[in-house]
Amino acid sequence: MSTTKVLIITYYWPPAGGPGVQRWLKFVKYLPDFDVEPIVYIPENPSYPLLDEKLLSDVSDKTVILKNKIFEPYALASFLSKNKTKKLGAGIITQKKKQSFIEKAMLWIRGNVFIPDARVFWVKPSVKYLKKYIQENNIETIITSGPPHSLHLIGLDLKKQLNINWIADFRDPWTTIGYHKELKLSKWARAKHKALEKEVLTTCDTILVTSPTTKVEFECLTNQPIEVITNGYDVEKIEKKSLDEAFTLAHIGSFLSERNPQILWESLSELINENEEFANYFELKLIGAVSKEVIQSISDYKLDSFVQNLGYVSHEEAIMHQRSSQVLLLIEIDSEATKCIIPGKLFEYMVSERPILAIGPKNSDFENIINQTNTGVFYQYNEKYELKSQILSYFNQYLDKNLKVNAVGLQQYSRKSLTEKLAKTISKFNGKTKG
Repeated sequence: MSTTKVLIITYYWPPAGGPGVQRWLKFVKYLPDFDVEPIVYIPENPSYPLLDEKLLSDVSDKTVILKNKIFEPYALASFLSKNKTKKLGAGIITQKKKQSFIEKAMLWIRGNVFIPDARVFWVKPSVKYLKKYIQENNIETIITSGPPHSLHLIGLDLKKQLNINWIADFRDPWTTIGYHKELKLSKWARAKHKALEKEVLTTCDTILVTSPTTKVEFECLTNQPIEVITNGYDVEKIEKKSLDEAFTLAHIGSFLSERNPQILWESLSELINENEEFANYFELKLIGAVSKEVIQSISDYKLDSFVQNLGYVSHEEAIMHQRSSQVLLLIEIDSEATKCIIPGKLFEYMVSERPILAIGPKNSDFENIINQTNTGVFYQYNEKYELKSQILSYFNQYLDKNLKVNAVGLQQYSRKSLTEKLAKTISKFNGKTKG
């Protein structure tokens, strides 16, 4: 069987850390198993907010990597405040605290000048570089992955100039993503974002999304085929650790202000005051960046002495904590816009063999996955009594040394199974070069 060459255009790539890098790192790892040769195009000098050098070992030395310099305005802004500039790219948009003049100005510029985002200056040099490479190497299909959604503009221009097969992958939505409303967009900028989004959705040949809700949203904007390929879990060769001796509830990943679950802190505070045994065994593990607002809420409920705040750790270490913690916390913002968000860590949680305690908006896509796979329980932000009862139930199971889950149907979410689905999508273009 002949091998198909596919050019993948992505911003996040090792040594980038965080969730954005995992999806295409794993697709590239397994695509050769399905007769697809991935060629990866990335920035030569990116500005990654998080680094995880260990992920470099997941990149095959046989993978063809193309690099081209990128100009990022955030680097210029660093003279104002290195800390604030870094935070702008790592979640300041979703923070509730009062913003300084500089932060407000940076948000306004981010939303109204850099459309669709601050990587837009990479579009023209990338199109020039890739057009030549595609023609010289007989590339039939390209894939762009966003955010940053400016990468889809690279695909848009290449499609117009070469009429090449183009798959647009949306890890998150564009104009309905949760933080978009915080960008202080002018009427003109809002219209520009929507126009670009629609042009991408109607010009590409196939759209990939990570959730059913995003598919429904995009179906209102385009008649192009849309496929749901979620994120997933990989087989991790990591040393097995014994379970924590304490009754640990662990949250792994960014804990932003709008994810601040008051019902959880209140429930834990009441259980500590009402149940001496619970107070003796309970521990809250926070692994990843945690906002000041979340830390303050924990303090307000007098939970400080029960917290182990480990900060950002490598992906490998995060997996170890997932497998050793007693219960895993999954918190999503209580908003209509976040119903489509399926956190990437959900799938790694699901294969950790530890129960998931999730809080989020009603009818969330990730609620359905948790229920279908029997990997945990889900509560809305108005279900405090039920949440508290469930925590106590988990604690009693822990005391009885019987705290476990019986997951079902997980194989469909393995990275290799998902890559096979992607390969079938790519194969539809075989022999259909349009240039």
